[in-house]
Amino acid sequence: MTPNAASAPSGPSRRSFLASTAVATAAVSGGLPLLAACGASDSGSGGGSSSGKDAKKLLPSYVANNVVTPDIPSKNGSSIGFTSKLDLGTLKTSVPKKLGKGGKVTVMSPFWGSPPKQDNPYYNAMNDMIGVDVEWQNQDGNTYDQKLGAVLASSDVPDVVVIPNWNMGGKIPTAIISKFADLGPYLSGDKVKDYPNLAAIPTDAWRRCIFGGKLRGLPMPSSYVTNIVPLYRKDIFDKEGYEVPRSAAEFLSLAKEITNAKAKRWACMDMKWTAWQMFGVLSGSEKPLGWNLVDGKLINRIETDEYLEALEWTRKLFAAGVVHPDAKLGKNAPDPGPKFAAGEFLIYAQDISQWWSRTAEQATQNPDFKIWGMDVYGHDGGNPQVWAEQPAGIFAFVNKKASASVIHDVLAVANTTAAPYGTKEYMATNYGVEGTHYTVKNGVPTKTTRGNNEVINAYVMVASPAATIAHPDFPDVAKAQVEWQQRMGSFTRKSSFFGQMITEPSRYTNLMDDFETLEDDITRGRKKISDMQQAVAEWKTKGGDKLRDWYQKLLDDNGSAS
Repeated sequence: MTPNAASAPSGPSRRSFLASTAVATAAVSGGLPLLAACGASDSGSGGGSSSGKDAKKLLPSYVANNVVTPDIPSKNGSSIGFTSKLDLGTLKTSVPKKLGKGGKVTVMSPFWGSPPKQDNPYYNAMNDMIGVDVEWQNQDGNTYDQKLGAVLASSDVPDVVVIPNWNMGGKIPTAIISKFADLGPYLSGDKVKDYPNLAAIPTDAWRRCIFGGKLRGLPMPSSYVTNIVPLYRKDIFDKEGYEVPRSAAEFLSLAKEITNAKAKRWACMDMKWTAWQMFGVLSGSEKPLGWNLVDGKLINRIETDEYLEALEWTRKLFAAGVVHPDAKLGKNAPDPGPKFAAGEFLIYAQDISQWWSRTAEQATQNPDFKIWGMDVYGHDGGNPQVWAEQPAGIFAFVNKKASASVIHDVLAVANTTAAPYGTKEYMATNYGVEGTHYTVKNGVPTKTTRGNNEVINAYVMVASPAATIAHPDFPDVAKAQVEWQQRMGSFTRKSSFFGQMITEPSRYTNLMDDFETLEDDITRGRKKISDMQQAVAEWKTKGGDKLRDWYQKLLDDNGSAS
């Protein structure tokens, strides 16, 4: 998908990406049993994995989509890339006939921004193309967990409910199993071939849709290569003769050279996420939070030397005064975009989408501006050890009470929204109506004000195609983004639980809630590394060791992905 807006919170995450790009990309406390899927249970206390021994027969057959050939094929887990100009007259058709039967489908989904009225040209055109009357119940994405919990606890559940991975704490997995339909009879195995665009969604993404031993979700796939890139001002680097650092020591040395507080220039923002990458710290952005089998023993990221070393290096950056003062505010820091554009700092770690969005944002007002992505090196200058992210993180579920005709209509919607870039259906889903929501000049589609206000956060949430990067307006950026993923993908390793939808027993749900705050306190000098070591020791006694045993049983029952 091609995002349309650039602003984002300072802390990189899948949630901030979705909230900021208009693409759309708080645990609920619970005491009820959670997911008892194909994998292990925990003596009645709940929890489990999506990847049990019977998972294969639940998954849809994979059939590659040959409607459109990407300019840059996927490699090492990267997105596919498109750089060519668009000719609307030659767009392919991936859905030759309406699959919808004219029924009505209600969809509740998180929304960032001001939702448009239901009766708008974008919604009307999409519904007409699909043959389904989709009625949107958009909810504030920032407080979605509150609304979600209330709706799922009621008897009035919409036909479709979109649930991001970060909203799946507490009782939500139990609700998914009890409230939503088994889509296996419609999609498992070769049945998915009735919906070719859904058949082209990678199998890894579908595996994350298994709950309670049933295929219940429709996924939004993503590349498993880390989405967090150390972005930098290449134009200023070139002008000043700065070299991209190739180790942790070189980074700190360069940061000191760049920084001149009196001139209001600092080297970077908070680089904690880059530190995780340089020191090979296990991924911890989504459950399972940093568990992996190492030398025959399950360990968590917080128990490793690499974790402490990454925190210490980040602390050194703050202590050296090379980090912009705004970063000390943590999650309350303002959007870094304006100060990055003004050259107040030259490096920050953010979602890969900002490589394009910052470029587009500055194209007319600052033509010399050039943002680029640094390759990540090992802290010692060698090859990095990067950990794979989960291959899907947002899912749409169908009400268990829905009739077969409603389910077919939902799948008709999903088959359209999962159409690949370069098709009429993709353009309609992501850009709206030509002339109303976007214009095309020299092969480049550009959204109008109305397009930016209406063609956001909606249909893409039902289902999406394989991870795609497409920027005909800045083809060099699209090419660089995909190639960055391919290079980093060659150093990316899948953890033991890669691809599994893990739900921990409810008593462990909040076990690690305080660690992110402690990390930030340490890196900003308010706490010491010894405080983290003490916190880890307490974590073990409060449930960490028992949680380790629980994860070990999952491995014993389901096997490892690595």
